[in-house]
Amino acid sequence: MGPARSRPSWRSWPSRSSWPSRSSWPSRPAAGSRGPAGPAVSRPSAASAASARTPDPKRLLDLTLGTLLLALAAPLLTAAACALALRRPPGGIVARELRTGLHGYPFTVRSLRTRRWRLDLLSRLPHVVSGTMSLVGPAALAPEDPRAAAPWRQSVRPGLTGPAQLRRRSTLPWDEPELLDQHYVEHHWIGLDLAVLARTLPALLPPRTQGHLSDADHRPPGYSATE
Repeated sequence: MGPARSRPSWRSWPSRSSWPSRSSWPSRPAAGSRGPAGPAVSRPSAASAASARTPDPKRLLDLTLGTLLLALAAPLLTAAACALALRRPPGGIVARELRTGLHGYPFTVRSLRTRRWRLDLLSRLPHVVSGTMSLVGPAALAPEDPRAAAPWRQSVRPGLTGPAQLRRRSTLPWDEPELLDQHYVEHHWIGLDLAVLARTLPALLPPRTQGHLSDADHRPPGYSATE
């Protein structure tokens, strides 16, 4: 056996006064500086954090107005879905189409298979509430459409309606709707969205049944052959 080891006495321990002071401890690396082993430490600025918390006005409009319109149209959409179910149309009562959305991500648009009173348009309101579409914006295009790859088009959500969709049936050149969509994306604001929505509402109302004179009939209104 080797020599016996003696245990150190507590009197041989270093005194408290010899401990390193707090001022001699290594300081915490400042924001943006490099630590001893690692990349630069960066912290989000107060402006960026505030902008992240600020809601997008356009998205806020889509969420509030889209929810209200969906609640008002729900009874009519339910009745239309029941009527279509009784008729049993081929392919079902819901049409599914693949479209290009925000940042180029594809999504499936679901709408009722009817054009009466534009119920197919109203049935897409759940996409507005969920955030895949907007109330106002460029038309939703299929992924195979070459126009869907335009960067300006992929920078916003496709809309249920828009300036180009309102003037689609007019006598404009074929490329004019594309220019209208691009102009909207570059200059859109809440006032423009409200103006487009105001012009879209008459298209959702039932058509008037009153007759009108043809271009070849020059008789005054209210003319009667018995006079």
